[in-house]
Amino acid sequence: MWRNTLHCWVLIFVLISFSSFVSSKEQLSPKQCEDLGFTGLAICSDCNTFVEYVKDKDLISDCKKCCTEDSDDSTSKITYSGAILEVCMRKLVFYPEIVGFIEEEKDKFPTVKTQYLFNSPPKLIMLGDEGQHKETIRIDNWKREHILQFLQKKVLLNSASS
Repeated sequence: MWRNTLHCWVLIFVLISFSSFVSSKEQLSPKQCEDLGFTGLAICSDCNTFVEYVKDKDLISDCKKCCTEDSDDSTSKITYSGAILEVCMRKLVFYPEIVGFIEEEKDKFPTVKTQYLFNSPPKLIMLGDEGQHKETIRIDNWKREHILQFLQKKVLLNSASS
């Protein structure tokens, strides 16, 4: 009897451990990813870059659930011709880091424009060569220096059309 009970507990422990492992590898739906703010982070190497800016393990885990494996490491070196920093002007009071970036750092990026849209959460809309939207990245909890570092790596400083 004791041996059977022990086997049952071992089996339960193994199943719980396995389910935790499986759930850590699960993929989220595009809608769930967008709700989490990972609309534009489709490549897993971007999650690795994200680790440099954000130290929250839960956010990194969510990022990895929303990404697809990239076949070539060069995809992590994707750059954009510009970006739009979109935010609701009425909500700026809740985002002092973003206000600081707009007031003190944004002028360093001539290809980054600010767009105020009612009720919009803070996000970077990354632009392709023709000005088309390529990715959208929510930046609600980013610090000013993280926005600055991210744009330095991802956005070309000079526009080809200038």
